[in-house]
Amino acid sequence: MVNTVLLSVFGAFALLLALIGLVQRPLRVRLWPGALAAGAAAMAAQGDSFWTMVVLGIVALWFAFLAVPWGDANWRGRFGLVAGIFMVSFLALWPTLDNMTRGRAMCPKWVEDRVAARLVAGLDLRGGLRLVYTVDVAEAVKDKRNSYYEDMLRELAKLYADHSGEEAPSEATLRTLRERVELNAPAGRPDTIELTIKKGQEPAKIDARFRNLFNPDVEALKISDNQYEFLIREAAETAIRDSAVSQAKDIILRRVDSMGLREAAVSTRGEDIIVEVPGEDEASFDEIRDIISKTARLEFKLLDDENQFFRELSETVSSDDPGVPAGLTFRQESVPLGEDDKGDELTGVTTYAFLPAAEGEPVQKTYERLRAWAETLSVPPDREIGFQVEREVVDEATLEEKEVGYRTFLLKARTEITGDQVRDAAAVPDQSPNSMGGWQVSLRFSDKGGNIFEKITGENIKKRFAIILDGKIESAPRINDKISGGASVITMGSMDPQAQLADSKKLELVLRSGALPAPISPTNEQRIGPSLGRDSIRLGAEGAAAGGLLVLLFMVLYYRNAGLIANFSVLSNLFFQLAILAGFGASMTLPGIAGLALTIGMGVDANVLINERIREELREGKSARAAVEVGYSKALSAIVDGQLTTLIAGIVLAQYGTGPIKGFAVTLMVGVLCSIFSGVVVSRVLFDMWVRSAGKKAISLG
Repeated sequence: MVNTVLLSVFGAFALLLALIGLVQRPLRVRLWPGALAAGAAAMAAQGDSFWTMVVLGIVALWFAFLAVPWGDANWRGRFGLVAGIFMVSFLALWPTLDNMTRGRAMCPKWVEDRVAARLVAGLDLRGGLRLVYTVDVAEAVKDKRNSYYEDMLRELAKLYADHSGEEAPSEATLRTLRERVELNAPAGRPDTIELTIKKGQEPAKIDARFRNLFNPDVEALKISDNQYEFLIREAAETAIRDSAVSQAKDIILRRVDSMGLREAAVSTRGEDIIVEVPGEDEASFDEIRDIISKTARLEFKLLDDENQFFRELSETVSSDDPGVPAGLTFRQESVPLGEDDKGDELTGVTTYAFLPAAEGEPVQKTYERLRAWAETLSVPPDREIGFQVEREVVDEATLEEKEVGYRTFLLKARTEITGDQVRDAAAVPDQSPNSMGGWQVSLRFSDKGGNIFEKITGENIKKRFAIILDGKIESAPRINDKISGGASVITMGSMDPQAQLADSKKLELVLRSGALPAPISPTNEQRIGPSLGRDSIRLGAEGAAAGGLLVLLFMVLYYRNAGLIANFSVLSNLFFQLAILAGFGASMTLPGIAGLALTIGMGVDANVLINERIREELREGKSARAAVEVGYSKALSAIVDGQLTTLIAGIVLAQYGTGPIKGFAVTLMVGVLCSIFSGVVVSRVLFDMWVRSAGKKAISLG
C-alpha cells in the first residue's frame, strides 16, 4: 500500500517537473534531470528498494529547488545538499530514536522494517554475553609432531628406499620403506614419534646427522640398537602452547570484528580465551557462538578406495561385540578407481561403516560414538578414518533435509593441501546443471598451493579427493581432470539452498579470518548485567551535558548570533555522526562517547576560526557579504590542516587497534569528516541567510 502511494507521488512529481520544463525553457537544465530522478524514484518505490528511492527522491527535490528563483544558485545548491543529508541522516536514525524513546519518536513500522541501521549500547553500557573457551593445546602439539613425522618419513625414504628430492615420497616408495622401517605417531602420545629399524637393515644410518635435522625442538632417545623415540622438548611445547593461545585470540577477534562493529573484548587467561560481546539478541548470540567455535581447519586428502579394510572388517565384526556402537551397519557403494592405460575410467565397489542416529539422539553424539569406535581399530599404516554426515530429504518441495547419521571413509593420512595455502574464500551460487539454486564456497590457493593442487589432481584423475573441515568431510568429489589456475570449490552437504547459503557464508567468514591453531571448547558462559553501565551512563551523561552546555553558552555569549550558528553547526555535526555510526551498526561504548565529545570540541574550534576570520575582514571595512566570503575562504586551509592530522591518527588507530580502541578511532574519523562538513558547509548556509536578511546592515559577531 505504502509503495503504491509513493509510486503515485513520485510519478506525479516527475510529470509536474517535466511539464514545467516544457513551459519554462531556461529551467529545463534543472527541471528535466529532476523529473528523471523522480521517475527513477517511482520505479524504486515499485520495486521496494528503499534507499534507492530515498536518494533519488532527494535528488529530484534538489533539482527542483535549484529552479526556484530565491537567492543565488550557489546558495540554493548548498542548502539543498544540507537539507538532503539531514533527511537521510534522520531516516537512518529514526528507528534508533524510536527504540531509545520507547516509541515516542513514532517511527512507522514500514520504515523500521526497511532501515537496518541501528545504534546500540555497548557491553560496558548495556551488558551482554561473556564466553570462556579453552584451547586444546595438546592438539597444537600433535600438529607440530605430525609435521615432524612427515619430514622424518621423507628423510627415512632417502636413507632406506632410494628416495630423492624434497617432495613427499610416492605410495610405491612408502610401501618399500614400510618393509624396512616402522615409523609411528601414537594417538595417545601427541608429543612422541616411534621409530623401529627392522631386521636386515642398517641401524647405523640413524646417525647424529639424522637426529640433528630436527633440533632444537625434538629430542632423540635411543631405546635399543634398532629402536628410537623422538620427543617434542618441553621448551618447544611451551612455545607451541603460548603461540596457539595467542593466535586463537587474534583469529577470534578478527571473526567477531568481521561480523560488524560489535566492540567485542577478547582476552586470555592461561589456556582460556575470554570473549565479551555486547547485546541482548539470543539469535545473534547463537551466530556468534557458532562462528567463534569453528576451528576452520581445512585439509585436502586423497581417498584409498582400493583398500578393502572395511570389507574385511565387516566379515569379523558383529553387532554383539563389546565396544561396537548400537545400530552400526556396513554398506557398499560404487566408486571411481582411476584410469587404465587407454584413459577409460576404472570403477570398483568399496565398503564403509554407517551409524544411524538413535531415537532422539543429537547427530553430534552419533559422530562421537562412531569416532570412539573407530579409534579402537587397527588402521593400515599411513591411513586414517574420515567421517561425513549422512542426510535424507524430508520435504521434496523445499529440499529440506534431516541429518540421519554418520558414515566412514578410508583416507590417506598425508595432508596434500591445508587451509594455510588458501588465499581467499567466497560464498558463490552453484552454477552446475543440477545445483537447483544452491550455494558453494569458492577457494583460491596461493601460488604454492595452486601448484600442489594441479599436480595432485593431474596424478589422480578419476579418483576421489576429500575436503575436510574441522575433522569432518564436507565433500568427497571425483577428480574429473587436472585442475589448473589455483582454484577449487567446497560444495555444501545439504541440498536445501537456504541451508547451503547460511553454511557458505559462515564458512567464508571463518576461512577468511583464518583457521584456529587448535580446537577450542566452551567451558563457561554467563550474561553480564549493565549495572556498571548505568553508573557510567549517568556520570557520562552528566559530564557531557555540563561540558556541552558550557561550550554552547560560551559561544552564544562571545559571538552572539554567530555563536548560535556555531552551536547549530556543532549539533548537526553530532547528528550526522550518530547517523553514520547507526549505518555501521555500531555499538556505542564509553570510548565511543569520548570520541563524540572530542569531535564536538573540534567542531567548535572550526567555527571559532571562521568567526575570527570574518571579524578581521569586517575590521578592514569589508561588507558583510564580502567578509563572510573571504573569511570562509581563508579559514578553510587551517580547518582542513588541523582535521587532517587528527584523521591520520584515527586511521592508524583503526588499522592497528581492536575492540574499544578501534571503536574510538572509527568514531573519531567519522567525527572529523562530519566536523569539516558541518563547520564549512552547514554554517556557511546559515551565515549566507543571515547576511542576506541583514541586507546592507552591519552584522555583529560579539
